[in-house]
Amino acid sequence: GRGIRGATSHCLGQNFAKMFDITFENATGGRSMAWQNSWGCTTRTIGVAVMVHGDDIGLVLPPRVAPLQAVVITIPNTKMSKEDTGRMKETGQKMTASLLAAGMRAKLDDRDNYTPGWKYNHWELKGVPLRCEFGPRDLEAGHCVVVRRDNRAKETVKLEDLPTRLPKLCEEMQADMLARATKKRNEAITTCTSWDGFVAALDAKKMVLTPWCETKESEELVKKRSMDDGEGGAAKTLCIPFIQPPLEPGTKCFVTGAPATTWVIWGRSY
Repeated sequence: GRGIRGATSHCLGQNFAKMFDITFENATGGRSMAWQNSWGCTTRTIGVAVMVHGDDIGLVLPPRVAPLQAVVITIPNTKMSKEDTGRMKETGQKMTASLLAAGMRAKLDDRDNYTPGWKYNHWELKGVPLRCEFGPRDLEAGHCVVVRRDNRAKETVKLEDLPTRLPKLCEEMQADMLARATKKRNEAITTCTSWDGFVAALDAKKMVLTPWCETKESEELVKKRSMDDGEGGAAKTLCIPFIQPPLEPGTKCFVTGAPATTWVIWGRSY
């Protein structure tokens, strides 16, 4: 039942203009205080992504915004000859180069002073979407094992198919993560058409969709009543959804009983 402000717009009015004496020459040649607006996608958006997608292992970054989309991890062992070890490193470099040429943000981790398990954990913690495991058997077979960060699913991919398969995997992962997040959000929203059940839904950690009359006085009333009747603080309007459910003629505001003009989502804020 909690929302967080991420990318928002604000009408700042003349508050900062008066504070910092920001003026302009008006149509009559005089000076007027500027009116200002503010739009911003802040670092809160990063925090929301971490909270929504992350797990107990670490970050899970959506591929489209991940600084690094794929990491190639070579897995040499002590039984390999010097020539095979060199061939593995060279092949790992070619794999990485092919991904970069395909437009992916990729990196080779061929460090030999860390175990494969340590390197897996290192990149999982950072939330890199795809991991390409490349060991001795993979070298001989001409393929690698690709592991998704979001669901740990593994897939064997031929080396020549990496530049085409991995971008598709990124898109699949992006779509799956969006679908899971959307489902989680939708399951956290309940609908109330009257005050009955509104505070109980908030206390059950739900956001609440209600018909509303869009007045300042009614929002202040909701804040006061939800503070008095609930356990987790006052509720406030979080957003008026772009996609509106049908608002039947005669629908009443859930708190005042006045004619409703829109559907709105209420919740508590962090």
